[in-house]
Amino acid sequence: MKTFKEIPKELPITNLMDSLDLPEGIKNLTKVELIQLADEVREYLLYSVGRSGGHFGAGLGVIELTIALHHIFNSPEDKIVWDVGHQTYPHKILTGRKNNIETIRKKDGLHPFPSRDESPHDAFGVGHSSTSISAALGMARGDEDSNNKNVAVIGDGAITGGMAFEALAHAGSLEDEDLLIVLNDNNMSISNNIGGISNYLNKIWSSKWYTQIREGGKKAMRFIPSAKRFASKAEIHFKGMFTPGAMFEELGFHYIGPIDGHDLNFLVETLKNLENLKGPKFLHVITTKGKGFVPAEADPIGYHAISKMPSPEETNQNKKAKYSDIFGEWACEKASKDKNFIAITPAMTEGSGLVNFSKTFPNQFYDVAIAEQHSMTFAAGLACAGKKPVLAIYSTFLQRAYDQLIHDVAIQNLNVLLAIDRAGFVGEDGATHAGIFDLTYLRCVPNLTIMTPSNEDELWKMLNTGYIIDGPVAVRYPRGSGPGEKIENTHETLSVGKAKILREKENNLAILSFGSLLNLADEIADEMDCSLIDMRFVKPLDEDLITKLARKHELLVTLEENMIAGGAGSAVNEFLNNTSASTKILNVGIPDNFPSVGSPADQKTEADLEKTKIIKQINKKLNL
Repeated sequence: MKTFKEIPKELPITNLMDSLDLPEGIKNLTKVELIQLADEVREYLLYSVGRSGGHFGAGLGVIELTIALHHIFNSPEDKIVWDVGHQTYPHKILTGRKNNIETIRKKDGLHPFPSRDESPHDAFGVGHSSTSISAALGMARGDEDSNNKNVAVIGDGAITGGMAFEALAHAGSLEDEDLLIVLNDNNMSISNNIGGISNYLNKIWSSKWYTQIREGGKKAMRFIPSAKRFASKAEIHFKGMFTPGAMFEELGFHYIGPIDGHDLNFLVETLKNLENLKGPKFLHVITTKGKGFVPAEADPIGYHAISKMPSPEETNQNKKAKYSDIFGEWACEKASKDKNFIAITPAMTEGSGLVNFSKTFPNQFYDVAIAEQHSMTFAAGLACAGKKPVLAIYSTFLQRAYDQLIHDVAIQNLNVLLAIDRAGFVGEDGATHAGIFDLTYLRCVPNLTIMTPSNEDELWKMLNTGYIIDGPVAVRYPRGSGPGEKIENTHETLSVGKAKILREKENNLAILSFGSLLNLADEIADEMDCSLIDMRFVKPLDEDLITKLARKHELLVTLEENMIAGGAGSAVNEFLNNTSASTKILNVGIPDNFPSVGSPADQKTEADLEKTKIIKQINKKLNL
């Protein structure tokens, strides 16, 4: 295997890869050629992602596995279902998208994750984790009349998700189901893996069984026919009692492993023997995240993804504090004064700005792994015990804990503060990670207070406010940095349900801005010389102010980085509908479409969230 200490700057020579009709051509390669192909894919992946930016380490770790899967199985007839998709760049390269890989995560370019609209080789669209087993099982049961194979690839981080275990329990109970689950175990998710499953896998990896089973498995798989390997129930039970795969055997799977995920030829032999084995199968593969790139192997978290070299403008922008960093600083300050303060995150310690907090206050911090539902109800339990839990969670992942928010937090009116990161357009990860629905699905939940900060100082004040309010509170803020507003008073709180008047004009127009688009609203208000309000609260609304504005102005314009349907603007509509106001209303936000892949700026343009286009809408509404 070729290894690299730096990202190649010149286009690599990929003669073998370029000569193949992909992925079909992989099937005819010799053992030597398979290894050559792996080297070419690794170098090309390094080169292309170095130019485009994107997910990085996971893909390097599954190159050999990806090649082996395409060598044995017949995609797209055989369904290879990937979990999450961070590791699918090699899959995209090997399924006819090599020449477009540099467009990944860009407007009109390749999707960063598998997408059914992009290629027939992408069997299932993914974004959120722990879905591959359920999807592959559904495909298997829905296509019972064919001889097509179904493979679910899942990582050791994703398998900690409750949904994965629900699917495992179902699949393992179907003795006749021809389903192969491949556990890509690299001992690393985006954050360090947490919990009992991670500990279980670590024990396997670090024990003498790893070497013994791997070496013994090589001999067994080479010489024992697959049809006879698991012929006896007694043998299965014995194997389940005395090998590292006991848990999976007890769930009903034929467990193989752990095996070296970078031994390409042995992977091929193993998959070939498993191909025709009937019943649910579980192949445990040990890989190294960032394999073949020395810096990534040394720092798998840091090299989970990389960015291309930023422009001078982007460099200056990056000097501003990120909203997640502001949250992390706030959390540290609160925890230093309140021992009841508890920070929780579902596997997003780094992304949520809690790295320093986790080190400084280890006894007040819980990373619960990829377990959003659990994180919410865990927070509810802490609140019942008199603690002050703060759940740091991305908007897109909060969707997975919606039932728990309603049933376990809101109904009981518990003191749980939701710090909702990545609200609004997130950018290059596309629709699966967009945080554009939370105001809509949160607004209808009784007992819940909802705040939308417009800058860094407002975020700090709202976190302070949410921390002292009785009952559940949500503070939603965008990805990246804010406008650069200095935090003047770290102790200041807000009057609940009260907006802030920024411009008051005696004309026919007022703009009601909710959250992150305030700067855009300010530009519009400046050009149209109209009133401007930072609404601050989505729930409760400042009804008194809205009533006054409706009496004074012909048109109220609501502006938000959320879906128009059911969002903050809808709340204003509903309130005014129950009054005698005859004021016109224009709701500006995200239309009824999923955002395309691209930068947040691209996505705002696509949604017509631009000054000139909004002014045009306003003038049309005013009949100007």
